[in-house]
Amino acid sequence: MATNFHYDFEFLRNFLIPNYILQPEAEVESVPCAPNCPVLVFVNSRSGGQLGGSLLSTYRSLLNEKQVFDLGEEAPDAVLRRIFLNLEKLKLNGDEIAVDIQKKLRLIVAGGDGTAGWLLGVVCDLKLSHPPPIATVPLGTGNNLPFAFGWGKKNPGTDPNSVVSFLNQVLKAREMKIDNWHFLMRMRAPTEGSCDPIAPLELPHSLHAFHRVTEGEHNVEGCLTFRGGFWNYFSMGMDAQVSYAFHSERKLHPEKFKNQLVNQSTYAKIGSTWFFAPLFHPSSMNISQMAKVEIMKCHGDWKTLHIPHGIRSVVCLNLPSFSGGFNPWGTPNNRKQHDRDLTPPYVDDGLLEVVGFRDAWHGLVLLAPKGHGTRLAQAHRIRFEFQKGVADHTYMRIDGEPWKQPLPANESVVVEISHLGQVNMLATSNCRSKSANDPLTPSRHEEDSDEEDFEEDSTQSGEEFRKFGAADTFKIPDEIDISHLS
Repeated sequence: MATNFHYDFEFLRNFLIPNYILQPEAEVESVPCAPNCPVLVFVNSRSGGQLGGSLLSTYRSLLNEKQVFDLGEEAPDAVLRRIFLNLEKLKLNGDEIAVDIQKKLRLIVAGGDGTAGWLLGVVCDLKLSHPPPIATVPLGTGNNLPFAFGWGKKNPGTDPNSVVSFLNQVLKAREMKIDNWHFLMRMRAPTEGSCDPIAPLELPHSLHAFHRVTEGEHNVEGCLTFRGGFWNYFSMGMDAQVSYAFHSERKLHPEKFKNQLVNQSTYAKIGSTWFFAPLFHPSSMNISQMAKVEIMKCHGDWKTLHIPHGIRSVVCLNLPSFSGGFNPWGTPNNRKQHDRDLTPPYVDDGLLEVVGFRDAWHGLVLLAPKGHGTRLAQAHRIRFEFQKGVADHTYMRIDGEPWKQPLPANESVVVEISHLGQVNMLATSNCRSKSANDPLTPSRHEEDSDEEDFEEDSTQSGEEFRKFGAADTFKIPDEIDISHLS
């Protein structure tokens, strides 16, 4: 422990977990009482340039180093499975400390939105009787997840003072449920030749989990199926194209992306091409040209969603934080809530907000206090069916992770998004997200000025949740080359 923190030892005891809880083979210790706020800390040491490694060292110096894990060395599903199995064994032996720790346990994850989504998927998949709530440390470029729950969007300090301050926030944070969303992408398998009808994909972590589904309720004979989940957003079109260009550049020249300020500046330069959308984004790649879009208003009843011709990007949003903290949905005024059955963007109402953008000039409206994109729908389920031969590819993005999606000329590609259940987050007093069921959420909302009307559909479907598993394969191991997977 750092010498200048001797006076905080009693404070740090709130978080310390005994060795025998963390290591099944360790001898049971005599502990007077359980910590008030036991935490397991997961750090992506490769996030934030040098910050990830520095943050890992600081947490290990302040807490029991065995309760702080480097995600580059051990996957969270292995850690949580081991610890929770041990907790159950200790509980059967009458260990009251284990009972208390399991009840009070909180998780901290430090990394980008992709890293946070990885841990969220694992916790969801393990189906624990008391899933621990999660606090997110912003170590990425966008940091939409941390920002949505009050943890900020700037990379944090890695010194002991900053870490102790963050732990104090974790101690005081309140639990808040958010919706999970299941993502399914299906395409026809070829009748002859290679088993892959498309070039190998560099898919997000969440889709790596389900690279190929061979059996079960989601499999369709003769089709290849990719599955995954997300918590913040799925977007498609030019915004994902800009994100893909940034990630490709970072992959080619990692030495140029060592700090958040440089990363954001580079992203802004690449994103400036969106101001000249007609030059870089032909009309054949506008969403209405490429895809037929449907939403479900009630169970089993799909309705076509009208997409205005000029829309180049569609965002399906769960949290009020996109592209570095903007809220593309805004808060509909009373007339919109009444006439078009719109609601504020609650994070636990089983609805996604679907928003469209024409170009970067349109995106600039988000800089205004009440600015928002073109509100298209609120939906419980959404389906995109891409037309054959209109374009040879498009760009997609899940929770900050983009990929280039080929569109075979003679085969359609279908993407379907459906509600999946909920997971627990930790929120600070600065939380921007609103709950439909939380009494701390303000009951009155600011009215905004609205733009022209477009067709709107909403849904209140009570369809039962689907299953999806992520713990074992939510991230493909580094040694596996996805191009060889079949």
